[in-house]
Amino acid sequence: MKIREIASGLQFPEGPVAMSDGSVVLVEIARGTLSRVTPDGHIHVLATLGGGPNGAAIGPDGAVYICNNGGFSYTSNPGGCLRPIGQADDYSGGRIERVNLATGRIDRLFDEADGLTLRGPNDLVFDAHGGFYFTDLGKVREQDMDRGGLFYAMPGAQGAHAVAHPTMTPNGVAISPDGQTLYYSETEGARLWAFDVTGPGEVCKLPWPSPQGARLVAASPGGHYQRFDSMAVDAFGNLLVATLLHGGITVISPDGYHCSHWPLPDQFTTNLCFGGQDLRTIYVTLSGSGRLIAIDGWPVPGLPLCFNA
Repeated sequence: MKIREIASGLQFPEGPVAMSDGSVVLVEIARGTLSRVTPDGHIHVLATLGGGPNGAAIGPDGAVYICNNGGFSYTSNPGGCLRPIGQADDYSGGRIERVNLATGRIDRLFDEADGLTLRGPNDLVFDAHGGFYFTDLGKVREQDMDRGGLFYAMPGAQGAHAVAHPTMTPNGVAISPDGQTLYYSETEGARLWAFDVTGPGEVCKLPWPSPQGARLVAASPGGHYQRFDSMAVDAFGNLLVATLLHGGITVISPDGYHCSHWPLPDQFTTNLCFGGQDLRTIYVTLSGSGRLIAIDGWPVPGLPLCFNA
């Protein structure tokens, strides 16, 4: 496998989406933008959203849907690594937004679900029915933090409904190749959870002692002091989880019995997506150092998303 740097100077990039023209559309959380990175590394701002655009996905209408967390405050670690440390002083509220790539128009779709105010929407994934699951990680403040949730919405709907709430720091969200399993990653506990899907936006829940009705797939492989962020799925159904602090990609089999870790040179490896003609290129956001890299020749191709552009 070959690792190459595509772009640097990004402001805490996240939510990469591989486009058919070879570019990568992503968010820059600290800059408050949706941006496009061309194959030669040039960065073009597509929309200025403000707050903290955190996750991005192409919907069935070809637009980009955005999870906006409302904004972080940041500090710099030794070596210039940018690190979010909590809710921004100018926090503007969590919301789901839509960007028309053809016109640049930004629509604010909703900022609550089932009467719950969204605090820190983080990541989203579309299913084959055209709806999308998204996580709300919540926000951290000096003396307290929110409990988050997992939600579902249809494009054009006036809002969303809760799939699981409350949950602790839900971050990445993904769907199995057969569409029958919904996964989400828990940041603070570095745990991977799964629900059996029974219908669009509906899941089967386990009884107590499961804290939210999900089954535990894997818990903190590789030791302490790591966190789970967003993820992608390969063609065999393995989960590739961007891993914080250890810095890299943790690969977990669907049954949780097999785990491996691929280290990368950034403690804040936050997200990844598959691209290229054979879906064997992984695009990874190294957010602390503000870089987008590509890993060519990944041994297992990625799972095609339900919608892309």
